[in-house]
Amino acid sequence: MNLYINSAKENWVVDRFIKEFKEFDKIRSTRLLFNADLIWIIAPWTWRKIPIKYLKRNKVVCTIHHIDEDKFDEIAKKEFLERDSIVNQYHVISESTYKQVSNLTIKPIKIIPFWVNQNIWFEIKNRDQILDKYKLDNKKFYIGSFQRDTEGSDLISPKLSKGPDRFIEILRRKKEEHNLCVIITGKRRNYLIKKLNEEKIEYKYFEMVSFSELNELYNILDLYIVSSRYEGGPQAILECAITRTPIISTDVGIASEILSTSSIYQMNNFHEAKPDIEYAYKNVIKYQIPEGMKHYRKLFLESYEN
Repeated sequence: MNLYINSAKENWVVDRFIKEFKEFDKIRSTRLLFNADLIWIIAPWTWRKIPIKYLKRNKVVCTIHHIDEDKFDEIAKKEFLERDSIVNQYHVISESTYKQVSNLTIKPIKIIPFWVNQNIWFEIKNRDQILDKYKLDNKKFYIGSFQRDTEGSDLISPKLSKGPDRFIEILRRKKEEHNLCVIITGKRRNYLIKKLNEEKIEYKYFEMVSFSELNELYNILDLYIVSSRYEGGPQAILECAITRTPIISTDVGIASEILSTSSIYQMNNFHEAKPDIEYAYKNVIKYQIPEGMKHYRKLFLESYEN
């Protein structure tokens, strides 16, 4: 069986998954559509880039990461249903996304979280050395936020599915309790930076970092906060768990599968949430490479044979 995977080509986490899957899994992949037996639409918003004749000829597995219900209007629903006509099997990464997709299709759906690469994400014991490297004060309380928070359409509006407005609300409370500094990385951080400046909350911004540097930044955090309204993962939950980074999260995506109930909060009780590092670490082990890829291999083989 030859597997074709459609690339997002957006320097996004999906492109890293494609690279890792091809590197570590034994399923034969092809870059040529006419050689494909099975097509994995891992980036569903790019499905129209694949000629329709190949989508109709081959078995198709489509990954739905999550559905932003605030943006899922009639146009988005029409797009979903049109793509649904060529999909044989859906793949989602969390129970919450399963519920969303099952309301839209009668096609089979498999829940398989993405894996986490322990060769990239791991605990580093010498925190002070990392703080020195990045010229950070060891007396600060460091809170992390490594995901996009601003809409790409205007680079001003908050990406509300990620909850940056909630993140700021939590920081206002944390600022009263700690000598706070927020560590932020990546592109499209415009909204959060503007709000941090307005609130006079100290931050350090590392726009472009390698995976190695991002792993180091995880390892200096006192707390990582997921404040999203909708998520498929987020992958930060797995990355925090495997690096033993303290984390609290809203009840989105895979949060309830990895984190203790004490680490999951609603906005009316976020101040009560407490990280449980060892609980998260024990739950994330099964998603390490290569163990975390085994269910994908089974999914593709079954989809091809049925």
